[in-house]
Amino acid sequence: MINVGIVGSTGYGGCELVRFLLTHKDVHIQWVSSRTYVDEEYSDIYKSYFTLIDQKCIDEDIENYLDDVDVVFFATPQGVCAKMVNDNILSKVKVIDLSADFRIKDVNTYESWYGIKHASPEFIKEAVYGLCEMNRENIKNARLIANPGCYPTCSILSIYPLAKAGLIDMDTLIIDAKSGTSGAGRGAKVQNLYCEVNESIKAYGVANHRHTPEIEEQLGYASKQNVLLNFTPHLIPMNRGILITAYASLKEGVTQKQVQDAYQIYDDEYFVRVLKEGNVPEVRNVKCSNFVDVAYKIDPRTNRIIMMGAMDNLVKGAAGQAIQNMNIMFGFDEKEGLLLAPAVL
Repeated sequence: MINVGIVGSTGYGGCELVRFLLTHKDVHIQWVSSRTYVDEEYSDIYKSYFTLIDQKCIDEDIENYLDDVDVVFFATPQGVCAKMVNDNILSKVKVIDLSADFRIKDVNTYESWYGIKHASPEFIKEAVYGLCEMNRENIKNARLIANPGCYPTCSILSIYPLAKAGLIDMDTLIIDAKSGTSGAGRGAKVQNLYCEVNESIKAYGVANHRHTPEIEEQLGYASKQNVLLNFTPHLIPMNRGILITAYASLKEGVTQKQVQDAYQIYDDEYFVRVLKEGNVPEVRNVKCSNFVDVAYKIDPRTNRIIMMGAMDNLVKGAAGQAIQNMNIMFGFDEKEGLLLAPAVL
């Protein structure tokens, strides 16, 4: 049994951490913290947790609370974890950061795309990028995990088998992405109001979305080359979920059998489901779960391949993957606490 603390527990990602950790047989939620709701009952903020979590939110001066926990989740905006993490914290507990603070290995790239100065660049090299299906062995002994972004997780897992096998021309890669509004967080923003989003769809962050360098970096590791791609996200009127459609040219002579064999890399990965031929990923089929559904289709007319993926941005794209990382770090069954089936409605 381990004790966990959650910083930023009252955002959507933090709330999902609570939801899943309450089902984990090897975990006790020792404390939840919040900058906004200090000393308020968690079940007053999220009334669905009435009788399930009887705790008040503590402040974010977490060094006062480290003696009681084994791991701390940071479900906080960019810059928060980097400001708070230090050698004392990392000497006492493991840290899983759900923000982008330690995902990108080049500090100048991070500062350029996120528009903030990195507060603790000395920990970037040590941090392990927590995409479990790619970095499982490095995650096992890590003390600082950079939990991947939602768009990058779905994009990378959809494309990774072909990038790793060298079957696609990485210079031709284009990613079209769509996400529900929860990806923007719980804070009140005019552009995310119901009347602004409903009955509409729009592209945003065109040619400059901050998840772009994260996707490029990780696919570069997979393909062993520098990757430069177009990534265009869209906001659609639903609460949660991500759909990725990616396009690339196949290398000369690549066959359907080679593509099929490449995706067998996921045969032993419980949370990545390669769909049967003829099926396509749908957000509704992964809702509220830690599953990622991927599929592909070769277009012989253009010699291009269409790679598709769907997942829940708050689960495999945030809290679920963070718990999957925790399970690996502490030697638990990787699926523990994450076996909730997708919600049908």
